[in-house]
Amino acid sequence: MKTDYNTQQTPQFRVLADAQINKIYLAALECLQRTGVEVQNQEARELLAAAGADVDGRCVRISPRIIEDALAAIPQSFTIWGRDGEHRMEIAPGRVFFGPGPTCTFFIDPQTGERRKSRQGDPATTARVCDALDNIDYVMSLGLIDNVTPSLASVYEYAEMIANTDKPVLPWAFNLDHLKDIYQIALALTGGEKEFRRRPLFGFFSTMQPPMIHTDDDLANCLWAVEKDIPVIYIGAGEAGVSTPVTGAGLLVVWLAAALSGIAIFQLKKRGAAVCIGGVPAPMDLRSARPSYGGPEMSLYSAAFSEILRHLSVPFMGTAGSSDAKTLNLQAAIESTMQVMLSSLSRACMVHDVGFLDCADIGSLEMLIMNDEIIAMTKRVMRGIEVNDDTLMLDLINEVGPCGEFISTMETAERCRKEIWNPALLNREPWVTWKENGSLTMSDKIKQRMHEILTNHKPSNLPEEVADKIEAIIEAAEAREGVMKTGIEA
Repeated sequence: MKTDYNTQQTPQFRVLADAQINKIYLAALECLQRTGVEVQNQEARELLAAAGADVDGRCVRISPRIIEDALAAIPQSFTIWGRDGEHRMEIAPGRVFFGPGPTCTFFIDPQTGERRKSRQGDPATTARVCDALDNIDYVMSLGLIDNVTPSLASVYEYAEMIANTDKPVLPWAFNLDHLKDIYQIALALTGGEKEFRRRPLFGFFSTMQPPMIHTDDDLANCLWAVEKDIPVIYIGAGEAGVSTPVTGAGLLVVWLAAALSGIAIFQLKKRGAAVCIGGVPAPMDLRSARPSYGGPEMSLYSAAFSEILRHLSVPFMGTAGSSDAKTLNLQAAIESTMQVMLSSLSRACMVHDVGFLDCADIGSLEMLIMNDEIIAMTKRVMRGIEVNDDTLMLDLINEVGPCGEFISTMETAERCRKEIWNPALLNREPWVTWKENGSLTMSDKIKQRMHEILTNHKPSNLPEEVADKIEAIIEAAEAREGVMKTGIEA
């Protein structure tokens, strides 16, 4: 009689033991009660005061009871949708989604290869490339465009991205007026508030500042988003040795105290609000004191963040696929590979900043494409090895016997594509064949893939009436900000 032991063990990885997680959590609770956090938004202070927090000016000390009640209220999972109704991210424990980040000052021009300021049209191009890449799950702008009315950069970016991808989009905003503009663009696509609440068309990306600061504008944005049932991604951390203690444990305490207080504020505003907490825990470069996006500590601390929040049943956004390198080179490949692998092993729910170079100052489509391959390879590792009576293949082994071959069997033909990962960019040809085919380097193949996407990939078009509504929203925003500049890149 066969025993069905269809158990698949995926690769395991731990940075912190449960006892260490508990010690860090208790330290963060003590920090919140003894030191407190700075809350610059009046409504948030009033919510905390009504719950029993000690409010002293902008410093708020929060008891463990308030935090534990908030943790009991936060949902473990939620969904962010793409505009086609098919693409979506079901944010839940054990699922990992990858995408780029926002607000890079510079952009590698896909045609000339030059480093230049990010400008109008770049978010649209980024969205098209993300739309074509199988292993990029959501879209962010990869740059802070500077040739539009500066305060409206985030609105233009969202309008361009949503017009050029069916995948979920994560916008940001300077202030509440800009978030409301973005929301109106989303409503033009969903058909109204009721439909948006059923199928949120974006998750709102915002930040907490180190050490332990919640700014007025960030909280005003997030509190309004919570009220409208917009999922909030609230991200922070700091630089070890500069804006947090230099030790990993100290950094974790400062970040977690800020994160927990943010969770409390949002749950007090609306119990059950969908919130994902994120972290970009950069180590200090010892030569310059500049944050290091490529240091091993970034991946180590991010994995620890993920473990702590998974222990608390809170979704987490991590960071990977980025580098301190200035161009797409061996350094970029080494640093981003380590980050992607450790982010996957630590089960971060969402992972952003894929495509960043030069300490989050340069957005690179080529870096994005290279990381698509790294993510694909990592996903195969994360699938592990399926072990059951069927996959052990004892009958086939017996049929082929010693000195036989398996390549001609039907079982190999049926299973090979599932079992063995096939690269899109990595080269496995013999030297002679590689030379005959043009001796293409990895950099050559990445550029080739990028131009192929930009030439041939066509995202689904926005309905004309929706495009007109978006144009009107931007024109109204320009009139409000005092400058007229219209036009959406598509």
